[in-house]
Amino acid sequence: MKLEVKRIGNSTGIILPKELLARLNLSQGDHVFAIETAEGGLTLTPFDPSFAEGIEIAERAMKAYRNALSELAK
Repeated sequence: MKLEVKRIGNSTGIILPKELLARLNLSQGDHVFAIETAEGGLTLTPFDPSFAEGIEIAERAMKAYRNALSELAK
């Protein structure tokens, strides 16, 4: 899908077609995260990559301290 960078008021932006908004499950006012890929491209996602990283860290901590967490839950 080819998108054009346009002037919007005093800013510059990209207009996303309805089909793309539907595929990303986005609506007006939602936030989108742009992630730079290793190939030099961009990936647009509605999911916050820093949140996913935090969950990954928490899962590792829970696995490492499983016994202590189990005792604390009693």
